[in-house]
Amino acid sequence: MTADTLIIVAAYNEAQRIGETLDGLAGAFPGAPVWVADDGSTDRTPQIARAAGARVVRSERVIGKGGAVTDAARDAMRHALGDPREAGGQDRAIGDGPVFLLCDGDLGSSAGRLLPLVAAVRSGETDLAVAAFARRVGGGLGVAVGFARWAIRRRCGLRTTAPISGQRALTTRVLRDVLPFAPDFGMEVGMTIDAVRAGHRVSEIELDLEHRATGRTPAGFIHRARQLLDFLRVYGARGAALGSRSR
Repeated sequence: MTADTLIIVAAYNEAQRIGETLDGLAGAFPGAPVWVADDGSTDRTPQIARAAGARVVRSERVIGKGGAVTDAARDAMRHALGDPREAGGQDRAIGDGPVFLLCDGDLGSSAGRLLPLVAAVRSGETDLAVAAFARRVGGGLGVAVGFARWAIRRRCGLRTTAPISGQRALTTRVLRDVLPFAPDFGMEVGMTIDAVRAGHRVSEIELDLEHRATGRTPAGFIHRARQLLDFLRVYGARGAALGSRSR
């Protein structure tokens, strides 16, 4: 499985947890190549990731999660597919492509529990598998997440419980269809809408995961306000009728 699995880890100033996250992934997916999408970290995140054997695709300034992961995903796709013409054409190359696993750099050792997402996609059960956290850790009043659920249902008809989870496994074809990701924190909401509109199956799988959560603090509320603004932008950008995409 691991030879056909490519992993992309989103990270920004995760020096305290990125090493543990990468160790967890290495245990669950031995030999799988890992890309770290470093969004202009000012701490030792990129150095720790390189020392762990990851390929770091780094922005020297903060460009937002969606932009950073888009750059890493495109690099990973080039690595996976090479020149499509040598594989008999783009559709064939994409159809034979690997499963991509996206995750956040703050999962720590719980990153080793992401195997069911890849297994669900590999088995053909779904095209895009999203992890729903079995336990709530931190969080605010639920306004941003509630809006994200509503926005996805409104724009593509899908009901979700974990609309902004960054832990996702998807086929190469799905990844092609959802790139580039929506800017900043709108990445996951936009990805879900775009995948459904492109005709792909999206499923949620409950997993026992942990992450560095933001609590009900001034910094936490500012973070969630930024998220909500990004969700609003994604909702507006995808305001066309169901079945069409707008960027």
